[in-house]
Amino acid sequence: MTAPLNVLLITSDQQHWNTLGHLNPEVPTPNLDRLAAQGLRLDRAYCPNPTCTPTRASIITGLDPSQHGAYSLGTHLDPARPTVGDDLQAAGYRTALVGKAHFQALRSTPEYPSIEAYPVLQDLEFWRRFHGPFYGFEHIELARNHVDEAHIGQHYALWLESKGCRDWRRYFRKPTGTAEGHRFHWPIPEELHYDAWIAERTCARLDGHAQRREPFFLWASFFDPHPPCIAPAPWDTLVDPASVTLPKRHPGEHEANPPHFRLTQQPAFDQAPYREPGGSGVHGFHSHLHAEDGLRRTIAVYYGMIALLDKYVGILLDRLDALGLADRTLVVFTSDHGHFLGQHGLVAKGPFHYEDMLRVPFLARLPGRIPAGTASDALLTLTDLAPTFLDFAGLPVPRRMTGRSQRAAWEGRVAAVRDRLIVDNRHQPTTVNARTLVTKRYKLTVYFDRDYGELFDLQDDPGEVRNRWSDPSAQDLKRDLLLQFLHAEMAREPLPMPRISGA
Repeated sequence: MTAPLNVLLITSDQQHWNTLGHLNPEVPTPNLDRLAAQGLRLDRAYCPNPTCTPTRASIITGLDPSQHGAYSLGTHLDPARPTVGDDLQAAGYRTALVGKAHFQALRSTPEYPSIEAYPVLQDLEFWRRFHGPFYGFEHIELARNHVDEAHIGQHYALWLESKGCRDWRRYFRKPTGTAEGHRFHWPIPEELHYDAWIAERTCARLDGHAQRREPFFLWASFFDPHPPCIAPAPWDTLVDPASVTLPKRHPGEHEANPPHFRLTQQPAFDQAPYREPGGSGVHGFHSHLHAEDGLRRTIAVYYGMIALLDKYVGILLDRLDALGLADRTLVVFTSDHGHFLGQHGLVAKGPFHYEDMLRVPFLARLPGRIPAGTASDALLTLTDLAPTFLDFAGLPVPRRMTGRSQRAAWEGRVAAVRDRLIVDNRHQPTTVNARTLVTKRYKLTVYFDRDYGELFDLQDDPGEVRNRWSDPSAQDLKRDLLLQFLHAEMAREPLPMPRISGA
């Protein structure tokens, strides 16, 4: 009898699609390059939403953000929502998540209580006892912070104490830490960095699964290179700022874009028209003007954070080899969304649906089934991961999922399973409630209740410099793409109940 297939999902956070060494030699990633050489690289993989919670919820539900309900940062994925972990557990799999979850709102309310929020976030006695169940994962080991953020707590803080680091708060910012914050260099020893924690605890899970000979779905969810860009030595100085290539600027490119694009290039950005009731703003709605020397240093440390992450990805791959699990484990590496490193004059993230923000790095390996050393430009959305995992495991894909299995494309039996996809970005009821249609050649972005939008030809204008939404010569094309947009929206409607009768 053939042994069941295992699934190891490895994710980074906010990683630009082009920051893999074999694509960009300025970023040293020998282990991710090894994974690419042993499997498949997808060059047109997209997030379903360019923020954390919506995309991460889509990964485990197989639904787009407009369908599963966690449509924005600060929202809450209903714990009753079925997930791929539930399906795999029902088939005898063991499921675990180590690292970042972010399925629930950061600030809990009586209506939407969250164990990922204050005060439970930092109740270490609670986390000493609690390891699940949690959204289809029977075992979890979580943290919430990025680098030195004050959100430190949960299982990561307990691990730090287990390593003899009782004064761990000195490495994290006030008010819950004691540090004043850091710029570029993070004085935490590498052996106490959360990359080391995630790798160690993930390897412990792999060891246990191998010993018990049980199939598993394991998610190693890393936090980097999400800003702020700081790293421990020697990774903070690994890349010389003078050696990094700055993105090319195109003066005047935002003149044909929606107004919030132009505001980013002003010394001050008036957020008032874009704020939610109650004062909640939108990520990226601020001035993006930056000095070249600061941007160079930021990029260099961002690359260093990826190199540090790559080291610990290598530890996971090595452990699979040592345990004899590599040949029957589907390994997928990706990120939850992209990042701006000065492209279009933008930094970090925001509701700007350029390729830099929507595309993600994507690698998949399964010896003997996914051809090694291949690259594909087939379209994929991360909503496709849940049905793809089930399909590779030989399990039926539930009708409730609207993502599509990519197995046939990954195995090389078909060129692609998609000809279009949709990316959501909703901050209702502000101006920014956008959806983007992505096809092989074009991108069309529509804003709710607004007459402006974006239309880019990725073949003739790969840098997305010329927005043709209002171009008179592109109106027939826009009409055709709007019809495709409508068809794509209709195609992703969930139909969980089959029709069983004619009357």
